Amino acid sequence: MIKLLFLLIAVSFLSACSHTYYIVRHAEKETPSGNMSNDVPLSDKGKARAEALKELMKDKSIKAIYSTKTQRTQNTAKPTAEYFNIDILPYGPSPDSAFIATMKALRKNVLIVGHSNTVDDIVNGIGRNKYVPGDLPDSAYSNLFKLKVRNGRVRFLRLNF
Repeated sequence: MIKLLFLLIAVSFLSACSHTYYIVRHAEKETPSGNMSNDVPLSDKGKARAEALKELMKDKSIKAIYSTKTQRTQNTAKPTAEYFNIDILPYGPSPDSAFIATMKALRKNVLIVGHSNTVDDIVNGIGRNKYVPGDLPDSAYSNLFKLKVRNGRVRFLRLNF
């Protein structure tokens, strides 16, 4: 009887757990010049925004950070990764259904850094709804998309930082 009671409490506790996905576009990048590759680094403003993101994430118990392999996404994620002492995990340039399935299976607080043309796919894929109608404008760097999942329900919030 005690084992059954313990099992019911454990199941109840686990089903009440929540986790949150934080999805951002990389911070401001340098203006490409003739001698630069397509892998453009962050500008000084972008470096400051990456630090601001870290400050915002400090109390969020981030357990995983995902980023594409570009300098601008990696360096946007880096201050937060260093703060939590976790590695930045790479994902491909296009967040496919396998990536979305991996994210949904994590069940922990995650920061995902993407690009103006992928953030909407990530948010909408994880959230199973069209929260972000399309690609972000080239000038949009201050959006933080929050998907809080609790008992299978998703709560969407769009913040600026």
